[in-house]
Amino acid sequence: MRVLVIGATGVLGGPAVAKLLAAGHEVSGLARSAERVQATGAKPVMGDLFSVESLVTALRGHDAVLNLATRIPRKMTSKTAWAANDRVRIEGSATLAAAVRQVEAVRTVVQEGISFGYADGGDALLKEDAPLRPGVVTASSEVAHENVAALTDRTVVRLRIGLLVGSDPMTSALLAAARRGAPLIIGAREDWTTAIHPTDAAAAAAAALGAPSGVYNVGAPPVRKGELGAAMAAAAGVRRARALPKWLVSRIPLAEPMGRSQRVDSGKLMAATGWRCERPVPGPEWFAE
Repeated sequence: MRVLVIGATGVLGGPAVAKLLAAGHEVSGLARSAERVQATGAKPVMGDLFSVESLVTALRGHDAVLNLATRIPRKMTSKTAWAANDRVRIEGSATLAAAVRQVEAVRTVVQEGISFGYADGGDALLKEDAPLRPGVVTASSEVAHENVAALTDRTVVRLRIGLLVGSDPMTSALLAAARRGAPLIIGAREDWTTAIHPTDAAAAAAAALGAPSGVYNVGAPPVRKGELGAAMAAAAGVRRARALPKWLVSRIPLAEPMGRSQRVDSGKLMAATGWRCERPVPGPEWFAE
């Protein structure tokens, strides 16, 4: 399959390119910088995510497009800082959908998204039909899904990916902050969270090219927040993970979705594609380079 990866140089895009190449696909990467895309092993295709005309040109010659573009801010406590990421998800996905309509050869679209939009589920196992409660920084993910879902004559796969935890820059920043006394647990220690190593999430995105249209959860087996916090504390070299109390998190709109108990089930994608996590349990191997 000839696949165009949008976001090929990102935390998910880089390992997704590697997985696709290993599976025998011909892989291109939408590029602003040809050199950075070439470093992933993908063929650079110059283009602009916010230009329909540019994307139409980039999509020609491809059978599928995998949109993994995000712009997660380093200053996560600022609503303004999230504006660029919202634009990538909302405007970028709408532009992509408009371009795909003009390129008949593209038959499969995979769109990234996040699982934090689920309502607090307590101990319940959350499948794809579980109630949603989009928050300030999570609503754009569902809008992106709606934008590509309008391509009813194509195979459209929408992913709800769990918390990325690994050797990526965001996790490294969280661990560095923990060494200065910042919390690693958002909410109650006994609540559930669904995390996943970036390479496992990337493998899921690559595997999703073979899934039927629909929404699919992507995560390692859920764990208690205290368990994930302990693994992260060990990686940070601190004695115990501090927690930001759930009652306090609920009063912070930007953080509130992360304070929920979300025991997310990824069985649907596993059944559809055969994908499995290589790192199912948070441990030292999650944080190794």
